[in-house]
Amino acid sequence: EIVGAAGTPYEKGIFDLEIVVPERYPFEPPKIRFLTPIYHPNIDSAGRICLDVLKLPPKGAWRPSLNISTLLTSIQLLMAEPNPDDPLMADVSSEYKYNKQLFLMNAREWTERYASQ
Repeated sequence: EIVGAAGTPYEKGIFDLEIVVPERYPFEPPKIRFLTPIYHPNIDSAGRICLDVLKLPPKGAWRPSLNISTLLTSIQLLMAEPNPDDPLMADVSSEYKYNKQLFLMNAREWTERYASQ
């Protein structure tokens, strides 16, 4: 589980994650995805996360020195600071860029609907 940070539209939300640790860990990154729906430009409807530390080089930034705790912190940072220039969800990304109020409203609504306990 990951908790939405204060001051974000995901505040007080509790999001379930699936973490699959591969046999070659730590030489290969764990596969992490959201099980709880989340309205975010870098997380798609299947829960896949677009984040460089979840991918091997040359495209990714995974290093064996990273651990699951570091990855969860990186995911929390991504939740707080989306990267609209590398989106998985183009429509959510353009909403984030060009109509932030609507994005924040939708993200809060999804958090209340899916991530409230």
